[in-house]
Amino acid sequence: MSTHTLSGDSATEVATATGEDAASARPRLGRRLLRAVLGKSLPVLAALAGLVGIWYAVSYGVLSPERRFLLPPPHEVIGETLTDSVIMNPMLAALWQTMKVAMIGLLLAVVIGMGWAVVMSLSPVAEKVLYPYAVILQTIPILALTPLIGIWFNYGFNARIVVAVIIAVFPMISNTYFGLQSASEAAHDLFTLNRASWWQRLAKLKFPAAVPSIFTGLRNAAGLSVIGAIVGDFYFQQGKAGIGGLLRTYTLRLSMDPLFMAIILTALFGVVVFSLFAVLDRAVVGRWYGERRS
Repeated sequence: MSTHTLSGDSATEVATATGEDAASARPRLGRRLLRAVLGKSLPVLAALAGLVGIWYAVSYGVLSPERRFLLPPPHEVIGETLTDSVIMNPMLAALWQTMKVAMIGLLLAVVIGMGWAVVMSLSPVAEKVLYPYAVILQTIPILALTPLIGIWFNYGFNARIVVAVIIAVFPMISNTYFGLQSASEAAHDLFTLNRASWWQRLAKLKFPAAVPSIFTGLRNAAGLSVIGAIVGDFYFQQGKAGIGGLLRTYTLRLSMDPLFMAIILTALFGVVVFSLFAVLDRAVVGRWYGERRS
């Protein structure tokens, strides 16, 4: 029996080639992330620029000077609020409260939604029992539930989280369940031939096949959790105020400049959250499912 060994020069060449491959992979990953960020950011920035243009056109071209207070131009809104700490400090504190509600609500929605989908995927009976409740959560108007949520959860921080979860959970349920069902019949037959347990089938076949759908659900749920947090802030006023509570206060007082600044911060927060998860989706899933996945 003959043996083959690498000479010192050959081993050095192999190590050098491996190092070069690793070094070249890092720039490729950086370029991929950069393309993902630019691909998601540029359309958003273009849309924002168009929105600002429409804002100026309506403020100066449609409204008379006497009625311009209803839609003050952007530079006036920014100038009157950003330089006033009495306005900005409470607004930033309220935005931080809303961010906490949105992130906790998103986390709970992901855990509940994925668990719900897994149970449905394991049994046709569970699917028939549980899926109608998921549809009910999606279709019932949240305003119809706010009185009960307030009574049960004391109109405070916990009630806001419940609203965020209810609004954000359905995309996680539906997309995860769809992904768990997307594995091919041939793959299932292979696992059956190898006498795989339900856990092995779930962990090694269904979940890998569901990864793209899970990230799609996560991206949608992230945006909806922000909406849910703001809705919860708007209706549940106990405890520290969120940005939705300030929106309600500014509306009642007709404080137009702070109102529009709060709307701008809210919109930017939603765009940032959605874009972060979209970039994460592209960076993680794109490595296996192609760069052109939307």
